[in-house]
Amino acid sequence: MQISHEFHREIPLFPLRTVLFAGGRLPLRIFEPRYTDMVSRCLKEETGFGVVLIRDGDEVRAGTAAAQPNVFGIGTYARIVDFNARNDGTLGIMVTGGPRFRVLRTYEQPDHLLMGEVEYLPEERAQAVGSEHAALVEILRQLLKHPLVAKLALSVDFDDARSVSWRLAELLPIEPEIKQSLLQMNLPRERLTELKRLVSHLRG
Repeated sequence: MQISHEFHREIPLFPLRTVLFAGGRLPLRIFEPRYTDMVSRCLKEETGFGVVLIRDGDEVRAGTAAAQPNVFGIGTYARIVDFNARNDGTLGIMVTGGPRFRVLRTYEQPDHLLMGEVEYLPEERAQAVGSEHAALVEILRQLLKHPLVAKLALSVDFDDARSVSWRLAELLPIEPEIKQSLLQMNLPRERLTELKRLVSHLRG
């Protein structure tokens, strides 16, 4: 589906304690009525929703008087690529990440679904990875061999700094807030440089 970057749109928002990157895949278990209804509409209308990281608050709504969580202002448009009814009565979906967007304002629908007026951000320009980041490419190759990661069937262009930086950012064991800072960067090589620093820190 083509998404215009030229105007603002209103889309459903799904606040989570995880960050979705372009081209990434994220499995979700849907059980709240507001989200099962949202997924049904998305499937029927062939549209998606926005994944936004929770700054503070909870993913699951506890009671009708519960407040919406506070979310970060940059998120990722998600499209549903697979779904199935689970044995426990919930709905399992797999989404893939599309373009980033900036949240301009939010409001709550009567069914407690969070809606957002958003503007889509320009697509990042392609950049070569560069020899200084060759070690990161090898780390990514190893991460992709992990059985749980392999099941996601991620597509990676190892020569494209965008692809390498997005996949590393989502797969490395780092805090969601750090992933969010990586999402908000606009230059792929800048993201790779920060990832190189983070990997060095993880290795101690």
